[in-house]
Amino acid sequence: MRIHWFQHAPFEGLGAIKSWALERGHTLTCTRFHAGETAPATVDEIDWLIVMGGPMNVYQYRDYPWLRAEKRVIRDAVTANKRVLGVCLGAQLIADALGGKVYQNDEKEIGWFPVTAVPEGMESPFALPDQVVVFHWHGDTFTLPPGGVWLGRSEACEHQAFAVGEHVLGLQFHLEMTPTDVAAITTACADELKPAPHVQEASEILARSITEQAGTTVLLEWLLGVLEGD
Repeated sequence: MRIHWFQHAPFEGLGAIKSWALERGHTLTCTRFHAGETAPATVDEIDWLIVMGGPMNVYQYRDYPWLRAEKRVIRDAVTANKRVLGVCLGAQLIADALGGKVYQNDEKEIGWFPVTAVPEGMESPFALPDQVVVFHWHGDTFTLPPGGVWLGRSEACEHQAFAVGEHVLGLQFHLEMTPTDVAAITTACADELKPAPHVQEASEILARSITEQAGTTVLLEWLLGVLEGD
């Protein structure tokens, strides 16, 4: 498949998704908004759109004017029945582009915390395990877009994942980050690591990026496989 992905910050790449895609013979192209690149005019040459994370808010149009074009591409991809995966900011952008609302969560959630599956998502092909510990780095959250199926929640944030049909998946959390990726975001966004109920210290985040890696990798590969299938 022709996979195109959106990057919003140099320290948030595809992570483990890159090796998974290349090993399976998919091609990868990228729009690096942080480097001044522009969104594709159409989705005709894209089979699968992946929208990654970033430190900005989905409504920061004055600072990041390309957000409007990015949301247009997301809507076009969904309308054209392309595969669409959003991670963290990417999930928020999908929710917003499809008619949901993105807003400040009551608390920041940064570190390794469990996500619990909800009954509403049990019949979805993307149904999550009953509970899994995953990596979070977000202060915003979203309402479900029209047609969205709620998949999971955490203690700090009700909407952690959603699906729209069988080709659209939004994950508020990160499954793709390797220990190297976790180290990069922990360094780049160190100013956000202020004591709070759901914010872990850097030392714990980095240590657990190694011990938790196997479980998140298995879940990531399973979810990508569901998206890849017919």
